[in-house]
Amino acid sequence: MRVAVVGVQGDVEEHVSITEKSLKSLGIDGEVLTVRKPGIVSKSDAVIIPGGESTTISKLIWKDGVAKEIIEIAESGCPVMGTCAGLIVISKYGDDQVRKTGTKLLELLDVRIKRNAFGRQRESFEATLNIEGIGEYDAIFIRAPVIEEAGNGVKVLAEFDGKIVAVREKNILGLSFHPELTGDVRIHQYFLTMV
Repeated sequence: MRVAVVGVQGDVEEHVSITEKSLKSLGIDGEVLTVRKPGIVSKSDAVIIPGGESTTISKLIWKDGVAKEIIEIAESGCPVMGTCAGLIVISKYGDDQVRKTGTKLLELLDVRIKRNAFGRQRESFEATLNIEGIGEYDAIFIRAPVIEEAGNGVKVLAEFDGKIVAVREKNILGLSFHPELTGDVRIHQYFLTMV
């Protein structure tokens, strides 16, 4: 199995490391590659778009041709996971901030997103979530977005404080938080079993 981690900006190494641990824990032979240029995503079995700064990630993946490959692989049924800023990038609809910054979305996940919904960096926090299919999970939120609306085909996996923070639509997994910053491999395992 080949997993591509979009490596233009954000928590790239952390996702690579926890995905490698998850593959090993599941007994799956595979490789995890950092992607900055086209040509690798199209030959991968799954793609992860990490947290970071959504406007920057969006600009770079569209400029370099990686965005087109992510859309194609998602449409073919391969799993795509977006965490924090990655969730913003994979969403169909953005908020005023998304429009003001001209952030071009991949439109893979039928949700409306709100950037920085819990505040700035200093308002970062940890919270225990009950995630469907995973159970209790200690999640790390950093300048996290929330899902304000989810389409009919979108399954809500977790909420925090009445706000949607984890969803799945077919082969697309979207998380407001940073699973790569915990030692808990269960979300990455869940994602890998979607392949």
